[in-house]
Amino acid sequence: MSDKRNEKLLEVILWSIALPGFSQLLNGKLLKGFLFVTLEFVINVRSNFNQVIILSFYGRVQESIEQTNYQWLMFYPCLYMFAMWDAYKDAGGGKSKFSFLPFVFAAYFITVGLIYSPTLKIFGVLIGPIWLPILSLPIGLAVGYFIKKIVHRIV
Repeated sequence: MSDKRNEKLLEVILWSIALPGFSQLLNGKLLKGFLFVTLEFVINVRSNFNQVIILSFYGRVQESIEQTNYQWLMFYPCLYMFAMWDAYKDAGGGKSKFSFLPFVFAAYFITVGLIYSPTLKIFGVLIGPIWLPILSLPIGLAVGYFIKKIVHRIV
């Protein structure tokens, strides 16, 4: 892979991490970009996501749980990871078979982390709706990458 292509892939991934839709705008996919930004905004506002992030950073986990609208926030992991995958693919990444699997499993694991976030304690500590999903991300990526390798060998 060329340095220029690697730089472009890194750029779109980092902009996707900042806000879903930004990379699509950067890639010239304006309709998709505005759709993702709009969806992110609606989900963010309806789920109280910014308030939940602030409370979590202050260590007020129980209060962040109480402020979370889980019915809306459950949409966020799939939107976030799909927008990231889409931007990566549009920028020229994801050419190998099943390269989407790490993104898909990351979305699944983040969602499961979110589901268990109000009750799951790690070493007796309630992690909450921000940190448990974030901790679930690398596990989902690893599982997706592992399954991708297995499927590559089978197919």
